[in-house]
Amino acid sequence: MRIIRGIEYAAALLERSSVETVASVALKQRIVEIFGEELTLEQTVTRIINEVRLHGDRALRDYCKKIDGATIENVKVTAEEIEGAYQGFDAELLGALRIAAERIRAFHIIQKRNSRVNFMGEELGQVVYPLQTVGVYAPGGTANYPSTVLMSAIPAKVAGVNQVILATPPKSDGLVSPIMLVAADIAGVDSVYKMGGAQAIAAMAYGTESVPKVDKICGPGNIFVMLAKKQVYGEVDIDGLQGPTETIVIADNSADPLFCALDLLAQAEHDPAASAIMITDSNELAEKVVEEIEKELATLERSVIARESIERNGGIIVVDTIDQAIELANSYAPEHLCLAVLDAAYCRERIVNSGGIFIGESSPEGIGDYVAGPSHVMPTRGTARWSSPLSVDDFLRTTNIVALTEKSLKELGPAAALLARAEGLTAHARAIEVRLKEMGGS
Repeated sequence: MRIIRGIEYAAALLERSSVETVASVALKQRIVEIFGEELTLEQTVTRIINEVRLHGDRALRDYCKKIDGATIENVKVTAEEIEGAYQGFDAELLGALRIAAERIRAFHIIQKRNSRVNFMGEELGQVVYPLQTVGVYAPGGTANYPSTVLMSAIPAKVAGVNQVILATPPKSDGLVSPIMLVAADIAGVDSVYKMGGAQAIAAMAYGTESVPKVDKICGPGNIFVMLAKKQVYGEVDIDGLQGPTETIVIADNSADPLFCALDLLAQAEHDPAASAIMITDSNELAEKVVEEIEKELATLERSVIARESIERNGGIIVVDTIDQAIELANSYAPEHLCLAVLDAAYCRERIVNSGGIFIGESSPEGIGDYVAGPSHVMPTRGTARWSSPLSVDDFLRTTNIVALTEKSLKELGPAAALLARAEGLTAHARAIEVRLKEMGGS
């Protein structure tokens, strides 16, 4: 891992590359195999969305065979398949999923807002409603992420969403991985569908014979999923356009080099495009962390991925002061921010841009991915400057209530009518003035 010394040289490392939307040679060839012609990634997604809109379940089955290599009869997972997922399921793993679910549910219950709020007596207020139907997308097939199911579906159910559905790709045998079905069951998901990629996003956005049209789609995925979410936004709401995962570790000379190295590698092993960066005021710590990273890389199952991530996007920035480290972190606005410093309270009070803050050596970011409680779905690519982690609020909407008394209308009506006439909206003004006249007002 490279070491950069001086805040003035940090900009290059902290500059995010644009999201790659140009297909690799191998991916271009795969697109030609499936569609019979050369298409850009955006054109491919548009083609898939249109096919699903026109042909529904038939298109889903077709793409499942062509893309996922699986033949399926029914898009919807049956109750028997979910029950069967528990057969022979590891008891300890089941316990871990339930612990995670309990923690996630407990945290998000505290977030939930009152259903009715009055701002000015009984005249003005708002009513809070849950969304009716939400779609959760979770990658599956070759790699499974049951934690994503828990972290997305549970906040929606806590919010009171009537119907939460899960879309996840099947394995080559046409079945969804048991761990995904068990996680969905524990999270309270109402139905599971065997579909992945852009076709799954299209099905949830527009509906098919089997898949209900949803109000909102949430969950991470590959470039096809991200582009599909972008294209259907407006037809439905989305949680965001998540980019590669990222973390910044701010550390001083009190930090354990091994812990710092492991926290960086925990991000790097996700994806070659992930960013794992440490900022420190200690040259000695920086050197030791590099040594620990090299030792640990040799032991990781995903060492090739982690090494590529570290070499492409990782680095350690050595600055003069922790205040400079905080300045850089706020400018970068990372998804995850870990504080491995003696005075964590000082740093936390000065951090203004981050998806989540992990304080101290007993709070590694990895614990937040699974069992801490807050959703691990957080803003990436600097969007933490203006957006927030997934929460109960993402599944609620509000309606404003206006119920003025005659007294209030008499007091406010003349000003409203005057403003309406200034805008040339005579009917607006008349609707107020006639009422005022009937009430005996001016």
